[in-house]
Amino acid sequence: MNDRPEIVCLPNGQFLENCYLIADEAAGEAVIVDPGEETALFLRELEERSWTLRAIWLTHAHVDHIMGVGAVRRATGVPVHLHPADRFLYDAVAQQAEWMGLHAEPLPPPDAAWEAGATATIGRFGFTVCHTPGHSPGSVSFSGPGMVLAGDALFQGSIGRTDLPGGDFPTLLDSIRRELLSLPDDTIVYSGHGPATTVGEERATNPFLTGAVRGL
Repeated sequence: MNDRPEIVCLPNGQFLENCYLIADEAAGEAVIVDPGEETALFLRELEERSWTLRAIWLTHAHVDHIMGVGAVRRATGVPVHLHPADRFLYDAVAQQAEWMGLHAEPLPPPDAAWEAGATATIGRFGFTVCHTPGHSPGSVSFSGPGMVLAGDALFQGSIGRTDLPGGDFPTLLDSIRRELLSLPDDTIVYSGHGPATTVGEERATNPFLTGAVRGL
């Protein structure tokens, strides 16, 4: 039996946002992390794999990560989980979209609030909810067996932008060092955009973490 959940990355939309399906394949159950623009893509993948969706997990509430929440919820009826510090962004999805030249529908209220240190589960697998603010006030990461889904906190060779409402550069660096660099070096980092990396690779080479970049 696999000791790690199945992870399916679905890059989508104008911002090439990474939506993820996390599944206990043996149980046929999955959650969706950050459903962005291409809802039909996500639902088709679930159907083709015969996985039953159990929840929507949001790492944060920027528009490219939440545009598909309403459609996924209507199609499946599953609960939406969001950190309350990002509720102001979530409720302003239409305004966020307008700033980007897009259109987004108002979203259903979240059903559950993430709390730092809580355990989020899918099937037999558990993930620790890590509060990683800085990119947005309510950004969270999900730390599971040998992996972490870091949202837009940490990327291969970079970190999340901090010039959007609620962003803060020192706070983001502190979050990454406290919650992500404390993980083992071989931990796979699944980011909100771009390819996967590892904690060790970013610790050694990421210019924002080595001191090569000291501020913005």
